[in-house]
Formats: sequence, C-alpha cells, structure tokens
Amino acid sequence: MKLIKSLFFLGLLAGTVSSSLACTVIAVGKKASADGSVIISHTDTGPDSRIFYVPGKRFKKGEMAPIFWGIQDADRPLTDDGKILGYLPQVEKTYGYFQSAYSHINEYQLAIAESTTSQRNELICTMDNGKQIMTIEQAMIFALQRYQKARDAVQFIGDLCTTYGFLPSSGDGSEALVIADTEEAWVFEVFGVGADWTPESNKPGAIWAAQRLPDDEATMIPNWSIIKQIDPKDKNNFLVSDNYLQEAIDRGWYNPQSGEPFVWQEVYARIPQEFATSRFWLFYHTFMPNLKEWPNRMLDPSNPYKGKEPYFQFVEPVSIYPFSAVPEQKISVQDIIAFQRSTFEGTIYDMTSYPEWLVPDGKGGFVKSPLATPFPDSEMRKLLKQTYRRPVARHRGHYGMVTQLRGWLPNEIGGVYWVYLDNPYFSPYVPIYAGNLSVAETYNTYNPNVYDEKSARWAIDFVDNLANLRFQHIAKDVRAVRDPFEADLFANQAQIEAEASKLYKKDPALARQYLTKYSNSKMDEVTKMFLDLRNQIIVRYTNNLE
Repeated sequence: MKLIKSLFFLGLLAGTVSSSLACTVIAVGKKASADGSVIISHTDTGPDSRIFYVPGKRFKKGEMAPIFWGIQDADRPLTDDGKILGYLPQVEKTYGYFQSAYSHINEYQLAIAESTTSQRNELICTMDNGKQIMTIEQAMIFALQRYQKARDAVQFIGDLCTTYGFLPSSGDGSEALVIADTEEAWVFEVFGVGADWTPESNKPGAIWAAQRLPDDEATMIPNWSIIKQIDPKDKNNFLVSDNYLQEAIDRGWYNPQSGEPFVWQEVYARIPQEFATSRFWLFYHTFMPNLKEWPNRMLDPSNPYKGKEPYFQFVEPVSIYPFSAVPEQKISVQDIIAFQRSTFEGTIYDMTSYPEWLVPDGKGGFVKSPLATPFPDSEMRKLLKQTYRRPVARHRGHYGMVTQLRGWLPNEIGGVYWVYLDNPYFSPYVPIYAGNLSVAETYNTYNPNVYDEKSARWAIDFVDNLANLRFQHIAKDVRAVRDPFEADLFANQAQIEAEASKLYKKDPALARQYLTKYSNSKMDEVTKMFLDLRNQIIVRYTNNLE
C-alpha cells in the first residue's frame, strides 16, 4: 500500500496531467480484423468537430505552404486555420483529404489517428520559450496532402517535427499517432526537446520513434506511450529519430553502461496514472482476456465500495501491458464502436455503480436511480462525493471515428471513415467514403457560442445534456432509435458498395457522386433524428415529470 501511494504522489509530482488527455486510439492489423481490412480508430476531444472535404490542388514550383497555429479552434470560420507560424516548401500536387480538428483520411486510404500523451516536464516547450512551430495536427494535414503509404508518412512526420520543432497544442502533452494504409499500421510517438530550442542550433527539434503493428495483432493507445524496447537496425519494424537514444543519455535518464535495456516508454513518459491504466486494462481484458492474468477490476456485489478503495487505484505499472497482442477473436468495426461507447460497465470504474446512486425500491431493498449517469459533471461529483473516472466514451467529446482501409477495392470505395459527433455513447456512426466529394452541411456547421438548428453537433449535444433529466431512461430512448438506424447502415454496406463498384467501372466520378449523396443523406437523417429526440424528451421528461 505504501508503494502504491508513493507511485500516486510521484505521478502528481511528475507534472500536471493535461485535460486534453482524453483520446483513445485502437489499431487492428489486417490479419486480426474480421474482414481483412486495416482498422484504426480515434475518440477525439479536439474543440472543433466540423468535418469538411479539402480537394487536391496544384501549385507552382517554388510556392511555400503555411504552418498554422489554431487548426483545432471551433470559433473561427470553417477554412480559417489560424495564425501562421512559418512556412515550408509546397509540393506541386496535393491529395484530397477530410479536415477536422485532427484530420484523419485522404483519398488514397492513408489514415491517421491521434492520442495526446504525457511527457516529462523537462521536454515541454511552448511558443514563449522556444522556436518550435510544428503541431501534430498540422503535420497530419501535410502528410495526408502528400503521401499514400503509411511508412512514408511516418518518416515525413518525424522529419517535420525534428526540422521545425514539435510544438504541443493540447496542453503540454507529447503525441502518439497510428498511421495506416491498406497493408500496414505504424505507431508513431513524438516527445519534445524542452525550452530554448532554435532551428539554428542544428539539433533535432523533437525525439520520435515508430513501431510497426504486426498484421495479426491489435493495440490501443490511452493517452500513454506504448513503445518499449527498440531495435533501430530492424528497419522493417522500427523507424527512429537520430537522437532517440542520445537525448536520454545526455539528460542522465539512461546509462548504457548499466546493462539495463533502454525502454522508450519508461524513459520519456511520466509515471502512469489511472486514466491510462484503466483503459489499458479494459482493452486487453476485452480482446485478449486469456493472454495473462490481468488485475481484477470487476465489480464485487458483496462490496459496493470496492471501486472507491485506494488499493484499486494507481496500481499496476504499464509494463504489464504489451505493445500489441493477437486478439482471441477477429475484431470488427462494430466491436471497436462498442468499445468506444464503453463507460466501464460492470467494473470498478463504472461511475453509475457507486452506492450513492442506490435508492429505495419500495419493497425493502434498493435499486439504481434512473438519474445514475456515467458522465456526472463537476458539481454532481461534489454532491455525490465521487472521484472522477475517465471512461472511453466522453461526454461532449466533440467527435471521433473508426476507419476501414481495404486494398481489394478502389481507394474511393475501399476507405470508409465512420464518424460520430459529440459523444459516442449517444451518437450514431455514419460512413464517409474516401472518394466522397463533400460532407453534409449539418456535419460542418458548428459554433460553440451560437446554437444552430442546422448543426448535427448541436442536435446531439442537446440530447446528451437533456439525458441528465433521467439518464437511464433517456439512454434507452436514444438506443431505440439509433441502433436500428446504425444496423441498417451495416446491413446495407455491401449493397451500397456493390452499386458504387458498378458505377466506378463506367466512370469513377459517378461512383464518387453516388457515395457522396448516400453519406450526406445519412448525416442529414442523424440531424433530424436528434432534433426529434430532443422534442420527445422535452415533452416526456420535462412536462410530465413527477
């Protein structure tokens, strides 16, 4: 117990954890997925949930591309990316991609998922104490504009960060990406080099490493580094910056004479905390339950206070969780969607399981209150004396995605970008194809300061907030409408794609138009669905509450 408490306090002393540490990434190799696709996913808490298509362009030789600060901001016009920090040479031709707070996929089925991670205080920099100018969201856009293959994009993003200096944009965190194409996925992790860096120093402006995900394995990034030992000679499975090891030696964090292995995760990341270990545990407990004896985090009916006992918090080291593993059953898109909707049901992390939610049932016993919510706000947590437990699903989490990458189909049809808005616990997922020519206006209309009936994000957010009136009942009402809608999308996917393939043989432009119309119509349906739900909830749970 003393050791556990010591680890907890050391974690606090190591530095303040950014409030942006709220993105979960899952990646599945093509031999580990149910349909043979490479799958990556991302639950995002970037402020801007708007998604829009940016077509490829041609540029004159010698033109320069601006490097922006402010891509994630939601209160700017849609195509205003903020303040220009610098420039880099433009390419003659860019590819079409879908832009958002973190841009995820381009027309060639190159896809990227992001998770802000923790780093040691000495590695943190800001615009005020260094000359670093390359944010991760800007690097993602440049890669999607210029590359078709994951390995090339990994090296390119790494070079951008070392050349222009990695600048944190989500608090003071480092960053992890999964970069994937139809054949493979790579985990890319980048740390800063601290204050006072300048390009004139001729030193790398970042520390980075990347590891290839084995085709038959899956992995998860819960705002924490997952790369462990690195073999830089194995170019098929590792890519690294020139300073990946020397930086640790120079700072006294690793002694090559010690005989101990160099473990990337342990050297550059802080001491882990429960917001990360809980999701590590859930992923491996869910998809690889028999890989080893995982910690027991299930609820104990005889001890309703188990989740509040300090022994069950900040315990296991992240070293018990592998970089990746073979799932016991092939993983589908629907499996990942279910995981993204998790609020740790049935575990000690389930905030609806706390005894404070129990109310008399009128028969001498107790039942869970219909008010019990897995997303209590700060004032409700004070009232109930609850400790916040960060679930996978995020209340007002802005947006997220699951991306299918399939090499046996034309890129325009093979890449499917399943997106949700606001909170995956409530929101449906809708498909956007890599060949789509636009995104429905309802999915790129959002101003956090102005309510708009034409905004899908506002419609879903309204229902999300109204759910606090009777959370358990309203969640059922939402699922009764959402689940059949979503089931139809998956049931009809093969038919839609078969029709698109026929059109593609005649003219690829016809297939792109067809898929665009289909996707946009489904986004409009979601908007109407949640406006209708809003009205029903207002009538049912405000006018007629007892």
